[in-house]
This record gives sequence, structure tokens and C-alpha cells, in this order.
Amino acid sequence: MKILRFVLFFGIIFNVWTADAKSMTAEVRVGMVDMQLALQSVNEGKNARSILEKEFNKKKEDLQKEEAEIKKLHEEFQKQSLVMNDETRAKKQAELQKRIIQFQEKTAVSQTQIQQKERNLTEPLIKKIKTIISKIAAEKGYTVVLEKNENAVLYSLKKDDLTNRVIEIFNKKYK
Repeated sequence: MKILRFVLFFGIIFNVWTADAKSMTAEVRVGMVDMQLALQSVNEGKNARSILEKEFNKKKEDLQKEEAEIKKLHEEFQKQSLVMNDETRAKKQAELQKRIIQFQEKTAVSQTQIQQKERNLTEPLIKKIKTIISKIAAEKGYTVVLEKNENAVLYSLKKDDLTNRVIEIFNKKYK
């Protein structure tokens, strides 16, 4: 009798365990979204990129002018340094060095400003995109939605790539 109970108990446990494992594998559904493509493709993302490009090009132009001036000063210094006395040469060289350091600092500040502007423009878009992804995942029964990029996802079915659907819904919702 004890053996029969033992066999029945483990039989029931085994059936519950295999049924649970089958239901778990049947329910898992993984979707993919290329966030970079989505950010670049939604209308607000295109506008943000346009704003960033304009600001970047303006800063780049200013920096290129400054760099050209420094090169010109350096060339003039090299030409005139042979006829300068030591004190004047040292003073001019220090001025040139100071200008180079200021240029490097200005370049670093410009890069930081562009990066900050990019974060300010993209963070709200990412939040909106994530909200749309959550809604699509819930509606379509996805268990998990992963970031699709070349380094993380090596293969996925085309039907599980939600990127175009996210872009479409975003552009309709946020005209």
C-alpha cells in the first residue's frame, strides 16, 4: 500500500511538473525592437536629430574658425621666432599655448553640451517608445521584448520584430 501511494504521489508530481513546463514553454513569446532605428525613424526623432545637427554644425563651424586662427598664429610665430629675442619669443609661445588650451577646453565643453542636448531630446522619446512597446507586448501576448542590435540578438523571426509597428503607432499618437 505504501508503495502504491509512493508511486501515485510521484506520478502526480511528475504530471504537474511536465504540464507546468509545457505551459511555460507555450506561453513564452519574445519580441524585438531596434531602439536606435525607432528613435531615428519616428517623426519626433527626426526633428530631434535635425536640431542636434544644426547645433553641432554651428559649434563645429565656430571651432574650425578658431582652429584656423590658431594655425595662422602658429605659422606667424614660426616665421617670426627667428628674429625675436628670447623674452618676446617666450611670451608669444605662452600666448599661443594658452590659446591652444582654451581651444581644447572649448571643444570639450561643446562636446558635453551636444551630448547633454541629445540626452534631453531623446530621453522623453525613449519613454514614449517604451510605453508603446509595453502596450504592444501586452496586446500581442509577448512575455519579453528585447533590444535588437547586432551585439545582443543574433537571430529573430521577422514576425517578432516590433520596430516598424512601434514607429507607426508613435507617429500616429504623437503627430
